Amino acid sequence: MADNNTQSRSVAVSLRVNGVTHELTVDPRYALADVLRDELALTGLHLGCEQGVCGACMVIIDGEPALSCLTLAVEAQGREIQTVEHLSQPGSELEPLGEAFIKHCAFQCGYCTPGVLVMARHILDKGIGHDREKIREHLSGNICRCTGYEPIIDAIVEVSKEWKVK
Repeated sequence: MADNNTQSRSVAVSLRVNGVTHELTVDPRYALADVLRDELALTGLHLGCEQGVCGACMVIIDGEPALSCLTLAVEAQGREIQTVEHLSQPGSELEPLGEAFIKHCAFQCGYCTPGVLVMARHILDKGIGHDREKIREHLSGNICRCTGYEPIIDAIVEVSKEWKVK
């Protein structure tokens, strides 16, 4: 029988996701990925391995890529979180990247695509989208079983020619 003193209690958190602040009550053990998907209905990110290996759950937290399956929701309190939904709004920065992914067949089954797009945006923002070796290095945390990565790299390189580094 569980001791009431050791059971987890819900805590209030304030999460700023895609420019909108959300006041939530969550179990402190919940991963950010679960809160984003289950509480905020942001289902663009996928849960693959839930061990931080595949990169399908990649988000941007305070300008840096983060695996939302390994980040507790309470750890993200007060930080700026961007999901693939933010990146894919019509007229957004992701639009040319999405078009390049289609042109180069940079996705097939699509399961890894949200995480790859989030990382691709980070690569472009860092100004290294022209460097194929650095792209490979940054994508090493995103597993794709379908594309062989070259089409993804081709798409990023193409978009980097017009991308404005932040």
